[in-house]
Amino acid sequence: MSGQSLLVPGELSPNRSVPGNIRRPEYVGKPAPTPYTGPEVQTPETIEAMRVAGRIAARAMEEAAKLIAPGVTTDELDRVAHEYMCDHGAYPSTLGYRGFPKSLCTSVNEVICHGIPDSTVLRDGDIVNLDVTAYIGGVHGDNNATYLVGDVDEESRLLVERTRESLNRAIKAVRPGRQINIIGRVIESYAKRFGYGVVRDFTGHGINSSFHSGLIIPHYDSPHATTVIRPGMTFTIEPMLTLGTHEYEMWDDGWTVVTKDRKRTAQFEHTLVVTETGAEILTLP
Repeated sequence: MSGQSLLVPGELSPNRSVPGNIRRPEYVGKPAPTPYTGPEVQTPETIEAMRVAGRIAARAMEEAAKLIAPGVTTDELDRVAHEYMCDHGAYPSTLGYRGFPKSLCTSVNEVICHGIPDSTVLRDGDIVNLDVTAYIGGVHGDNNATYLVGDVDEESRLLVERTRESLNRAIKAVRPGRQINIIGRVIESYAKRFGYGVVRDFTGHGINSSFHSGLIIPHYDSPHATTVIRPGMTFTIEPMLTLGTHEYEMWDDGWTVVTKDRKRTAQFEHTLVVTETGAEILTLP
């Protein structure tokens, strides 16, 4: 990894427009969203709407991922995801969320999360995370995945595979009656087997009509996360594992979060609804 040059900010393209007939989330044009005061357990109607939003988000991510190759800019990935969501009647949830300027997050190599798509060109051997959220029918669906760019070294490839596996294990641990902290305990115990860092300051979250409802889902063993999991709850699990420290720094853009030691990091995410026996993934294509 020592031969890889560190990422630097690129140039932003002009803002992409959204057709006027597409419903906007309430936070667009505001400095911050209105705090969510509703329930964490959702109605069957809300859950069905979230399946629709989740499917669009998953397919938009898939469409953008088809372009991933050396020489492609992260801005081009944003364009494809933006157009897919708009073409299917959905608003790209990140666009205008607390001022975020683009329609998905693209986090390359040492970027933990919230990378802004720009003129950055993907290089052979990079890894890149795409984080896509769609808003339609008054609800959000949020997912992300890390992809390989060309010929990627074994250490990075294993990090990506194991981060995906940590998410899968966490989803299987979700059961009504258990506490939220089971999720982080499963992720951290798995990550420790390989000496990976587990990012602590960015978490999963409740999601419904609100992008971030206030429910926090730690990805590390957090005994204080004692909220009891109940059927009908909807939230994301989105572990971020690193080849080094879990500590981070933020770029001057106020969004891009990088590992403090600049070692690589991977992330995967799904939106879930808790069922009577476990969890159903709502972000399936």
